Amino acid sequence: MTRAVVVTRDEPRDGPLGASLRARGLEVLWWPVVRISPPADPRPIEEALARVAEFDWIVFASRHAVQAVAFRCQAPPGAHIAAVGAATAAALRAHGWNPEVVPAEAHADALVGALAVHIVPGTRVLLPASSRAMPTLGEGLRRLGAQVLQVEAYRNEAASLDVVAARAAIDAGAVGAVTFTSPSSVDELEQALGRDTFERLLRGKPAFAVALGPTTAGALSARGIEPVVASPATLEGLAATIIERFKALNGR
Repeated sequence: MTRAVVVTRDEPRDGPLGASLRARGLEVLWWPVVRISPPADPRPIEEALARVAEFDWIVFASRHAVQAVAFRCQAPPGAHIAAVGAATAAALRAHGWNPEVVPAEAHADALVGALAVHIVPGTRVLLPASSRAMPTLGEGLRRLGAQVLQVEAYRNEAASLDVVAARAAIDAGAVGAVTFTSPSSVDELEQALGRDTFERLLRGKPAFAVALGPTTAGALSARGIEPVVASPATLEGLAATIIERFKALNGR
């Protein structure tokens, strides 16, 4: 029996991940634990974008950062743009921004590696990021010699989860997979369910965890949970990976 797949990201019921899962014949449970909100103080990003032409590179680590920046300004002429992966690059192109650097693997270390040939000491980099951004990308760029201005482009906040319904689904054995698209979704689901229930769900193996990329996978591994990592690291890849995992588990 194929059980339901949990979506924890901030998207509506007709959102892209849920739609991709349903198109593959999977039942979906919505457990949104993260809410994307505007920055607490918009002035830093607005001030940075007012002088965006001063930066040599603008580096985007998520689609949400793209939306926050594109909402406020157009791509500056001659700007050098980098995106962490294919989904972020697609969001940039949809807004008229042309990313020059997109690593084959969608994670911070790969992006730093791809930028290594472009960054020299003193290169000015603007990094619009979330309120809970992992330090990996900024630190990696600074090690290359870049002068990095990291500004809050959006906030990742805890969303209200119907914990009673979620625990009932777990107790009934209705959950087959749980998707995680960011480290904050790992943090917030553990916080909402409580550590014991979180570990019972994912470490006890009634369900498997699926991570969108290595950074999110690392947040799970740090808790003793070995996730399946989506390949490729896109929402479509996440859905396809779940199907393959279910087939393997069912011996087909």
